[in-house]
Amino acid sequence: MLRRTFTALSTAALFATAACAGGHSKDIVDTAIDAGSFTTLIAATQAAGLVETLKGDGPFTVFAPTDDAFAALPEGTVEALLADPDALAEILTYHVIAGKVMSTDLSDNMMATTVNGADVTITTMNGVKVNDANVVAADIEASNGVIHVIDKVILPPS
Repeated sequence: MLRRTFTALSTAALFATAACAGGHSKDIVDTAIDAGSFTTLIAATQAAGLVETLKGDGPFTVFAPTDDAFAALPEGTVEALLADPDALAEILTYHVIAGKVMSTDLSDNMMATTVNGADVTITTMNGVKVNDANVVAADIEASNGVIHVIDKVILPPS
């Protein structure tokens, strides 16, 4: 629990520094790069060919798994996904909602349609969750949307 709290606080501090510099002049991708704890997410976004989209006008809401979230996947999963851009894009677009959804816009048992077309369930009781992933830092604004940091990679329904 202490490690998760420390990670959340560190991530929030890094994002706050990156996002506030220049009054949200950085897009979602550059904000994530500057944070330093999303190298796997950035590599996956590049492998799936989604960088230019997430640098676009948006707005987008991104549920961004940390490097620790990717590391928690079964061994070999990340490597296999990086080798399969279509499957990777399906998973990554399940982490994105069209539009800017701030934490104040959330309600318990809210359904949101992701860019991949499937819905996620957002709950607000006992902390905010997206499906079964905890939101560990919220409302990190970028020039083209908002990032909410999550502690788990969420998978679309089969």
